[in-house]
This record gives sequence, structure tokens and C-alpha cells, in this order.
Amino acid sequence: MILNKTKKTIISKKHYNLDTLLEKTLGLIGNNFHAVVFKTRFGIHTFFLKTSIDVVILNAETKVVDMKERLRPNNVFLWNPRYNLVLELPAGTIQNSKTSLGDLIEFR
Repeated sequence: MILNKTKKTIISKKHYNLDTLLEKTLGLIGNNFHAVVFKTRFGIHTFFLKTSIDVVILNAETKVVDMKERLRPNNVFLWNPRYNLVLELPAGTIQNSKTSLGDLIEFR
């Protein structure tokens, strides 16, 4: 489960941790229903996705430092490379959970 501790909202009831290069490359391709969590410093792409996704970037303390709502297919999203924890979420999750910059995120 992923919670927004600041807003006391649920971001996702279920999530998958991605570890291998293949898992990270695929991300939400073929799985637009649950959140995925992984580390990367090189940005992400939405090539081969059929729908938009929400993306949240966290610092080492799991504080939201960047995000992109409804990132459309065939796009790239880049951020400051000192942050490397990424949440890829179904589109609309950021709005539904009221997540914003500076919020503290908790994984259970």
C-alpha cells in the first residue's frame, strides 16, 4: 500500500517494486491498474503505452519533489538526477489522492 501521509489519502492499495532493467524498462506497459515503484536517475518514457500515466518523484525521505499528471504515451519525463525514486501510477491518481509537491509518502 502507498499512502500520502501529509494528506492522509491512499495513493495505491497495491504496488509492485521493479528491480531488473527489463522490469524498469517495461514499467506500466501492460499493467495500468497498479502502481509500480523503482529507482532510476535517467528519466522515464511512455513509449508503447496505450494510456496516460501519473508520475511522482521522491527524495530519500520519500517526500514528493517532482511529478507529472497524465503523461501521455510516447513522451519522456526528466527530473533532477539527484532524485531517483519513481512512482508510476494510473492516470488520475495524483488528483484523486490530492498529492502535491512536498507531501510525505509512506510505503506499507
